[in-house]
Amino acid sequence: MNTFYPLEPKKSVIKLLQITDPHLFSDTTKDLLGVNTYASFQAVLDEIQAEIQTQAVDFDAILATGDLIQDHEFEGYLHFAEMIQPLAKPLFWLEGNHDQQPQMSLQLGKFDYIRPEKQIFAGEHWQILMLNSQVASAPNGFLSKGQLAWLNQKLSENPERFTLVVLHHNILFTNSAWLDQHSLKNSDTLAEILALYPNVKAILHGHIHQEVDAIWNGIRILSTPSTCIQFKPNCDDFTLDNLPQGWRELSLFEDGHIETEVKRLKTQAFLPNFDSRGY
Repeated sequence: MNTFYPLEPKKSVIKLLQITDPHLFSDTTKDLLGVNTYASFQAVLDEIQAEIQTQAVDFDAILATGDLIQDHEFEGYLHFAEMIQPLAKPLFWLEGNHDQQPQMSLQLGKFDYIRPEKQIFAGEHWQILMLNSQVASAPNGFLSKGQLAWLNQKLSENPERFTLVVLHHNILFTNSAWLDQHSLKNSDTLAEILALYPNVKAILHGHIHQEVDAIWNGIRILSTPSTCIQFKPNCDDFTLDNLPQGWRELSLFEDGHIETEVKRLKTQAFLPNFDSRGY
């Protein structure tokens, strides 16, 4: 396991950008259920860049929470890396169920601004722990014994730091039978570990292509819209939503509280094919 990354060690407040589930193809003209994922991702990045230029937002790092590609071809990772480079911030990533190893590590590792570390000391008061919940050839999530042991070790080594845990798969159900079968399967074991560490303040994830801000066992659960298609909650059958593509901004404060906001494109230029019954 890689060593920790010291992110802005002198700062008291750390600002993060989360992007998730871009589902890029090697062919930049291809679409996912009617949405060109390259174009929608670029539109999200353009809007973030515009906010930075007007000083409406600033951040210290990017968290990419999985499903960076859709078609299992390594070129999608190169597209991702090239598209994210203009933001000029360190990016930390983890695997989603559509991602492919070792291609993911090999391709992203070519870019020095894309970091391999999974433990981030964020400022003076926080740590961020990036977990791999991927199960080979399966859409659901599961944390291996090794991942759980590493999580427990890093929490026990740094009890004075507040912790943000990050993974791809969802903890809470979405009230959608088709999607909930693909959630994290051993969340009960995760809960047992986290119960030992009161400084764990939040869990951040992607996967469900929708916004969540809820409480689970006293821990805040945050999920974020995709940069491509959106899944409609409370639908037992596969259903797409008409909400625009989005991202999340987070501020980690020295007293342990988190301020966060989901932002979305101001356009409906990337509507999917609502007749789709799966992908």
